[in-house]
Amino acid sequence: MLATTAHARTDLGSTIAYWAHERPDGIALDDGVQRITYRELDALVDRYARAFAGAGLQPGDRIAWLGKNANLYFALLVAASRAGLAMVPVGWRLAVPEVRYILADTGAVMLVCQGALAELATAAGEGLDALRHTLVEGDMDVGGIGSFEAWVDTQPEGDLPEADPDRGVLQLYTSGTTGNPKGAVLCNRNMFGLRPIIEASDVDWYKINHEDSMLVIMPVAHIAGSGVGTIAFYNGCRAVIRAEFSPDAVLDCVADGVTHMFLVPTALQMVVNHPRAATTDWSRMKLVMYGAAPIPLELLRQCMQTMGADFCQQYGMTETTGTFCALPPEDHDPAGNERMRSAGKALPGVEVRIVDGGGNTVPNGTIGEIATRSPLNMVGYWRNEAKTRETVDADGWLRTGDAAYMDDDGYVFIQDRVKDMIISGGENVYPAEVENAIFGHPDVLEVAVIGIPDDKWGEAVKAVVVPKPGHEVDPASVIAWARERIAPFKAPKTIDVIPEMPRNATGKILRRSLREPYWQGRERQVG
Repeated sequence: MLATTAHARTDLGSTIAYWAHERPDGIALDDGVQRITYRELDALVDRYARAFAGAGLQPGDRIAWLGKNANLYFALLVAASRAGLAMVPVGWRLAVPEVRYILADTGAVMLVCQGALAELATAAGEGLDALRHTLVEGDMDVGGIGSFEAWVDTQPEGDLPEADPDRGVLQLYTSGTTGNPKGAVLCNRNMFGLRPIIEASDVDWYKINHEDSMLVIMPVAHIAGSGVGTIAFYNGCRAVIRAEFSPDAVLDCVADGVTHMFLVPTALQMVVNHPRAATTDWSRMKLVMYGAAPIPLELLRQCMQTMGADFCQQYGMTETTGTFCALPPEDHDPAGNERMRSAGKALPGVEVRIVDGGGNTVPNGTIGEIATRSPLNMVGYWRNEAKTRETVDADGWLRTGDAAYMDDDGYVFIQDRVKDMIISGGENVYPAEVENAIFGHPDVLEVAVIGIPDDKWGEAVKAVVVPKPGHEVDPASVIAWARERIAPFKAPKTIDVIPEMPRNATGKILRRSLREPYWQGRERQVG
């Protein structure tokens, strides 16, 4: 195993070694079927990492994971850190062309999938020269794909490189408002850079101890899944991994003693409205974190009453390794207050300012774009220097694309999106991606995609189309056409057919005009 010191929590690999030394019998991973101690996890990831090195994988290579949340994914993530590699979790709900694009863009040399996704993995990886190994979870071959465990057993033990906290270890794909999704590269320093600062601060509500349990139930292809898991590792506590969200799974884990969890508001609503919620023992729950979309006050009130825990609204993005701004528990008032309309204030160690188009700070109360600088800011976009420079300036300030103002106490009030991203059930959907999927439909001349209010999902995807001359548009046909090309959650739920698009003087489609009728009477045009 790796040597460990009292100060060795600088990267994922050394962190697991540290806790294997400090509390070897403490539970690191718990997927409801298997519990893995820190000692066992340390040995497991060492075995995997040495197999990667022995097989000739080089520092900087990418390993892709196609699957739901699993103990194996987090073991691979730590092993990748030790071997100098980067993990790329791929959304299991994506369509073949979307998975294929990510595999090709990363140049992944290995793809590890779950058995139920073997067919998708095979189809997506077909003909990709860089992809040398496609393997399936477990010790049995599935659908013609070899077992990962069997592969590990046949590899020689390689030597491991020196840990580099600034080398990319996690690459998450975030769709852009134009073109293909971008790979945001996060390094070990991003994952852990803020934790020592928080531990040394007076922000006691955000501190976690090794006796706590962190629920990881949001998808690992999102920072809300992978990031929450690594926070558990840093603090030496139990990461309770569940394959995917369901209200029953959350309530089972609460009954089992989970103390911390992050859920998007849609998920919180499903949990609190479940018949079991009222009879579940919430007494060990300490902190409920929520974010990715605004939460209605009435829902928050209901959650606070039922769960009895501290609540924290979190604001962040993939490119900032998740949360950089938070509304602390003391600002949550069941009666409602002005601050509860905000996204909170900067965490310790984080700078936040509101800037104009030229990057200049605007006066408090003036709407501009949120910019942030901290150890959380990504290394950059994978193989996309131009987009990286556009997002992060030479002084390290990252532009979020969200419009907001700041009050005199540093609280940030988001007004709208600079970009047109739709958040539906905590999933990011970008209009350009959906529009590209609809273009080519034989009856559609033009299309614009917008988000409209949805009581269940926060926002729902709507496509507004103009028919080709002499054609009629069948909405069901357009929806089916889109679903063949992109993941179902991105496809429009409804279609409006209009004679022509509203445009400004330069010919640009006015999305705001299309959205306005649906958002009248709402305080802000986000769901």
